[in-house]
Amino acid sequence: MNNPTNDDRFDGLYLNVAQTARGIEPLLDTMFSFLRRKTDFFSGPQGSEDGTDVAVQKVNEVLAKHVQIYKKDQERKEQQQQLKKKKAAVEKVAKKEKESSSSSCSDNADIMEMGPDGEFDVSSSISTSGSEDDKAKPQSQDSASSSSTSVSPPVAAQNAVNKKVEEGAEKEEEGEEDGKLAPSKGNGGTVPGKYVWTQTLQEVNVTMPLPDGSRGRDLKVVIAKNKLKVVYRNETKVDAKLCKTIIMDDSFWTLEDGNKLCINLQKLNQMEWWEYVCDGDPAIDTKKVEPENSKLDDLDGETRQTVEKMMFDQRQKSLGFPTSDEQKKHDILDKFKKMHPEMDFSNAKIS
Repeated sequence: MNNPTNDDRFDGLYLNVAQTARGIEPLLDTMFSFLRRKTDFFSGPQGSEDGTDVAVQKVNEVLAKHVQIYKKDQERKEQQQQLKKKKAAVEKVAKKEKESSSSSCSDNADIMEMGPDGEFDVSSSISTSGSEDDKAKPQSQDSASSSSTSVSPPVAAQNAVNKKVEEGAEKEEEGEEDGKLAPSKGNGGTVPGKYVWTQTLQEVNVTMPLPDGSRGRDLKVVIAKNKLKVVYRNETKVDAKLCKTIIMDDSFWTLEDGNKLCINLQKLNQMEWWEYVCDGDPAIDTKKVEPENSKLDDLDGETRQTVEKMMFDQRQKSLGFPTSDEQKKHDILDKFKKMHPEMDFSNAKIS
């Protein structure tokens, strides 16, 4: 059920009046002129003494009500903007830390070098002397590996690296087979012949081109929590289920410049990226989405601590060390061991 204070049934009519009146004061003059000439608004009901006082009081009440609604809407929008900046900052810092960690890992991986034949050469950094068991093997068994004197651990490391490379290639091929597109500027995409769209973590913006001179009364836009429908002059442009659920009361549409329909959809889950807007649209690869730029200094104390902890944990993982939570569990276990030296913790597992 729609909020009566957000009744948009007459938007097209009022827009036409506003365009004709050309200004707020002329628009109000037109409205009160209608009430004065065609209704008993100023005279009041039959038998009332002074209807004008009642009329003025009623206008002030309605005006005060909408002033409060406007202020609340502005406060909510400001809170959403602040939340948007914080979440974008978290995404940006996490991405930078991930890139830094990847770079650090590649610097520490110099024990493996690419040979001229395209294989990983590990003989330059790992001892090539065989084990006692290897020396005891018959020569016939070693002939197949006589060209390489590396022992099984280097071979296992090489195989592991090669396997990761193959897995990465397979994942890239799978992504291509899925037919997902790289997101365009604004982390959205284009639906040929219909519209273009962009998104942030909080909202999705759809822009649909229309013929010049279009008016609000030419459009019928229905925004439901799981569906979007757009009809232009009895022609259905969109009628499909949305990718995700939205906040219907905070979503809206506007007609700009007489040739462009702009639809703003507020996401219900503001911690995920959309692959598309409506069912049947081309999907984008959300793994390639680039969050908005921001700085760590822009965050408040609590959010900054969360981001710094996340950065530390990512760095620890990249170096093969325990995260802050894992280290805390280890410290607790070590303390418990010291308190109970008689107990056997050799098979203890920390998860």
